[in-house]
Amino acid sequence: MSSESFPALSNRMILLGASNLTLSLRLVIQSLQLQLSEPGEIFAAVGHGRAYSVDSEMLFRGLPGIADCGLWRQLEVSEKKPAVALLTDIGNDIMYEAPSAKILLAVEWCVRQLHNHSAQIVMTNLPMASIEGLAERRYIFFRNLFYPFCRLSRVETVSRARTIHAGLIEMAARYQFKLIESEPRWFGADGIHVRYGQRSDYYRSVLSGLSSVDRKSESHDDNRMSLRFWQQRATFASKTILGREIVCPQPSGLLIDGSRVFKY
Repeated sequence: MSSESFPALSNRMILLGASNLTLSLRLVIQSLQLQLSEPGEIFAAVGHGRAYSVDSEMLFRGLPGIADCGLWRQLEVSEKKPAVALLTDIGNDIMYEAPSAKILLAVEWCVRQLHNHSAQIVMTNLPMASIEGLAERRYIFFRNLFYPFCRLSRVETVSRARTIHAGLIEMAARYQFKLIESEPRWFGADGIHVRYGQRSDYYRSVLSGLSSVDRKSESHDDNRMSLRFWQQRATFASKTILGREIVCPQPSGLLIDGSRVFKY
């Protein structure tokens, strides 16, 4: 799909995250579309197990760190236009045993790039109450299930999470973006994944941090949200399967309303 094949679009969404965002990508895009008057460009760096500062692998599929993916190169060569950005699912890097300082530097680098493009930013902080509430046995179970190569203790994981949580608060004050604190009721048994039945409430609360959101749209028009979404599903620009790289030109996705999707 060549970008030259389509007319220019007037707005841009930049969506960065891991499993929660991947599972709710359609919901998030449609929620934002309800307050945008025209189709736009969607730049998404998503994926189960995705991290900001390190490469990740999940079920034999590898993806680059969000701070090192092709989204930023594409953004640099694209015409600047009004943009909103959501950064979420911060903290997966901990389970790849990345130091807290490295994670914060990667997130800050992303924030600076978004500032360069005058994007309005909303970010979710780590759900500390849910993370701290995990019992030792439950922590070990989910650590081994999702991150079988991780050997961090619960104590060390919680310590790194607290450091990142505090660092994001300081970062939000310094860069003047909206930071959303999470409520325990939103999260499931593992402490990090949003409950299926809470997703609409969760993202409504998160996206209300964008000052451009039309408050009339917060009720979420169920009829409009149920309409057919994809005209052509997006494919990762670059991923590895069992170590073999697979590339796909961008934009690779097209929505029914004419919005184009760049997936990294």
